[in-house]
Amino acid sequence: MFKRAGTFLLLFLSAVALAGAEPAALGATGVAAAKKSVYIIPVKGEIAKPVLYILRRGLKEAIEQKADAVVLDMSTPGGALDVTFDIMEALGKFPGETITYVNKEAMSAGAFISATTGEIYFTPDGVIGAAAPVSSSGTDIDATMKQKVVSYLKARIRAISEGKGFRGQVISAMIDADYELKIGDTVIKPKGELLSLTASEASKTYGEPPHALLAAGIAKDIDALLAKKFGADNYTIRRFEITWSEGAAQYLTAIAPVLLGLGLLALFIEFKMPGHGWIGGLGVLLLALVFFGHHIAGLSGHEPVLVFALGLVLLAVEIFFFPGVFVLAASGVLLMLGSLLWAMADLWPNQPLAVSGDAFVQPLGSLALGLGLAVVAAAVLLRYLPKGWVWDRLVLATAVDVAAQTSGLAPEVAGGVYSLIGRRATAATALRPSGQVEIDGRRYEAKVEVGALDAGTPVIVRGRNDFGLIVERSDP
Repeated sequence: MFKRAGTFLLLFLSAVALAGAEPAALGATGVAAAKKSVYIIPVKGEIAKPVLYILRRGLKEAIEQKADAVVLDMSTPGGALDVTFDIMEALGKFPGETITYVNKEAMSAGAFISATTGEIYFTPDGVIGAAAPVSSSGTDIDATMKQKVVSYLKARIRAISEGKGFRGQVISAMIDADYELKIGDTVIKPKGELLSLTASEASKTYGEPPHALLAAGIAKDIDALLAKKFGADNYTIRRFEITWSEGAAQYLTAIAPVLLGLGLLALFIEFKMPGHGWIGGLGVLLLALVFFGHHIAGLSGHEPVLVFALGLVLLAVEIFFFPGVFVLAASGVLLMLGSLLWAMADLWPNQPLAVSGDAFVQPLGSLALGLGLAVVAAAVLLRYLPKGWVWDRLVLATAVDVAAQTSGLAPEVAGGVYSLIGRRATAATALRPSGQVEIDGRRYEAKVEVGALDAGTPVIVRGRNDFGLIVERSDP
């Protein structure tokens, strides 16, 4: 009997405890509800390829982390329509809730992306709208083509806006200036203009029963938004971190017109004044950044490879363009060795760099051992290889009787090449380091061993090799 009384007492106390629990902490079955996991992804600046890469990576991470909701922290003036469609398609693959937070503005392409998400919240001074299609330069497109594009966009927006109140009508009014937005007897947008809405305008209610025009609410920040939607302290936030490469890709996209202009100018200078070499190379590099700069977004995590490639480029520039400078070659070799050390070090991404024995001592030992083995192997080859049968099969047993610079010349001219040492000449082209010199009205291939010389510089022949004369600047 006492046992039953104790059981009834425990049940009574449990019921009292549940009755006094906070509603926000209980689920439908009276069990404490788990906090919502929310992933914040920034959508900032022009809608272009880098933004697509950022969004895709963010959505993949959110899915891997089993996030309940994704919030797009949006501030964009618009951008490319094809990229916008790719972003809309990517958002459709996220299984949880999707929310747009219009943090200042969601214009043009930003309005399309916002319409794809489940709910749209605004900062108090946020605006959205003006989504008419234009050309890549910002000018109006042909009327017939524009009519086709507008018709397609309106159909696409209607398809993704079904069951979302007035959203399909509102976005259509932002796309088509000839569309009249009228709800009941109230004309919100007459024909002849594109619709743009402030946060308060998007929050106004219309119809019976009353329904907000576009906004799910207004919040001063994302924390206020999530507290309003899920309840205070009933959510956890994880913010997507943009990598250095994604930031660089966004920056290069923003300054693409400047890079294009400078690249074309450099190619024009090289064409008008040939012989510099590096100016033309700079022009090609700038144009490559214009056409392929957005692909830099995927390079994060491959920094050692990039540093090694930079070192290799500096070494090649020293060898082929500025032999004898030494600084470029030394910098290149140091970068290459440093990248190898970096690749072997046990460093974690997004963590502060800590110099410790575990991080660098073992990689330094491995690098030193590798360099030592290479030096010893090279010394052995130089000592023994020239005396073996392998060397006999790698090199010619006899030298070619005619030098390369005399090939194709008349016999009397070819014979005179050997007597040019000590003669004075004039640089017929720039020598950087190779070019041509002129002696007695005839041109010869030549090379300056240190530095570079402009066309017209007086030179003196100091030697020759199988590919031309070796010259240096001559004092007046």
